Amino acid sequence: MSWFPRIPIHVLVFLVPGVLIYTVFSAWPLIDTLLLSLYEQDDSGARHFVGLANYNILLFDEEWSNGFWNATWNNLKFFIIHMLVQNPISLLIAALVSNNMLKGANTYRTLIFFPTLLSVVIVGFIWQLILNPLWGVSETLLGYIGLDSYFDAWLGLEPTALITIALISVWQFVGIPLMLIYTALLGIPDELSDAAYVDGASPRRIFWKIKLPLILPTLGLVSILTFIGNFNAFDLIYSIKGGLAGPNFSTDILGTYFYRTFFGFQSSLGSPTMGATVAAMMFFVILVGVMIYFYLVQRKLQRYQL
Repeated sequence: MSWFPRIPIHVLVFLVPGVLIYTVFSAWPLIDTLLLSLYEQDDSGARHFVGLANYNILLFDEEWSNGFWNATWNNLKFFIIHMLVQNPISLLIAALVSNNMLKGANTYRTLIFFPTLLSVVIVGFIWQLILNPLWGVSETLLGYIGLDSYFDAWLGLEPTALITIALISVWQFVGIPLMLIYTALLGIPDELSDAAYVDGASPRRIFWKIKLPLILPTLGLVSILTFIGNFNAFDLIYSIKGGLAGPNFSTDILGTYFYRTFFGFQSSLGSPTMGATVAAMMFFVILVGVMIYFYLVQRKLQRYQL
């Protein structure tokens, strides 16, 4: 008598390819990275087991910790800007384009989502041209509305470089949370809004008191996807500021810090073991954030059966 239940063949046909792909391209590289972070590599290329020594160096050794904590803090600011700018804008636009009275809603959705389809390298190059203080058009455009005196080399200044790149990222990816929220709004039956309207509720009150509570699970999903995406960010900052994430590492985030640590940059040599340690810390940061979301936020969001 077998202790294992018999699994229908059609279940195996659908599950095995996905499990194999996930194991080969996701689970095993993650496990291998975590294992690599427990080793040290000498000048000859030989690796020696050192346990958690690399984590101690990364977190507390001044040579490594200054760069790591700077990248972590910048990454947190990068995420906060997206949460405070991108997601509220997405919610507002989704509420507008889901209104049946708005003409040309499909066109607006397409135009807003279009930058998401562009290559990050193209986006970075275009915005560098636009914001260039010598031949960019941004100063001229600001001059049309009388704000040219506020123009500056935002990408070249430490206080504004990270904020500027974060806003560029918002411009490119605002369409993704927009479509998620828009889809959730479409799933709300019209009968609820019609009944509230008959009872004398204004469109604004209908949105805040009826529609918004019903899409809170979607907003939570958008928030956690924003968190994961921002703490995995790399390509936009690299395409605009390069591997050094200047000026003076003011735009350095965990992705660019990992790149320099693992592969090296310019005259500095890379360290696969320390790079794996940085990657492991990125994984732990994302894991902790996701756990906090699921245990403190997701469980409190009430899902309504419509």
